Amino acid sequence: MNAPRLIVGLGNPTDQHASDRHNAGFWFIDALLRHYPGQMRPDTKFFGDVGEVRIGTQVVRLIKPMTYMNRSGQAVGALARFYRIDPEDILVAYDELDLMPGSARLKLGGSSTHNGLRDLTAHLGTPRYWRLRLGIGHPRTLNPGQSVINFVLGRPSAADQQLIEQAIDRSVDHLPVLFRDGWEIATQQLHSADPAMQAKKEAKSSNPKEEAGEKARRRAPEDA
Repeated sequence: MNAPRLIVGLGNPTDQHASDRHNAGFWFIDALLRHYPGQMRPDTKFFGDVGEVRIGTQVVRLIKPMTYMNRSGQAVGALARFYRIDPEDILVAYDELDLMPGSARLKLGGSSTHNGLRDLTAHLGTPRYWRLRLGIGHPRTLNPGQSVINFVLGRPSAADQQLIEQAIDRSVDHLPVLFRDGWEIATQQLHSADPAMQAKKEAKSSNPKEEAGEKARRRAPEDA
């Protein structure tokens, strides 16, 4: 598969929401622009701030939808149709409740309860676009009793903010791998660098019986 021709960062406009967890996708675009020369500008026909950067030999378009999260697809769909960008050539960065702060994972397609992704899927006509899932944690773990909506529209703690920023920087650092070697290798390397994945591997290596059991489970389908 080709590297992305369009990178989308999801979030909500206005200074009121700039520090919200829900704006992790916007933070990703900001971090990308600190690594690669470029700038964003408002474009009313695409309902958002748009720009472009060169990564390796490829010029990549960027967009931050300014339609508010629930209507993100309006902006992305308009730009994708204008430039004839296939959904599988789009990478969408967004906040992920099901991952803890500090984690970042790549994924192609799938269902989601994230309002921004649901609107993207409706406007693109398919869920088969790439997602960069930036972990923000879940209120049931980090803020028991707080509603999901208040959690995502709230500011992370200083420690969690640092972890999220580290995951974003790590993801930006892996973009050259994506453009040079493709999605599969970039996904493997990004996931291998995830602290949660590293901790899991260390836990298995410290428990030989569990590691042996895991190897046996992986071999089982081939031996059957």
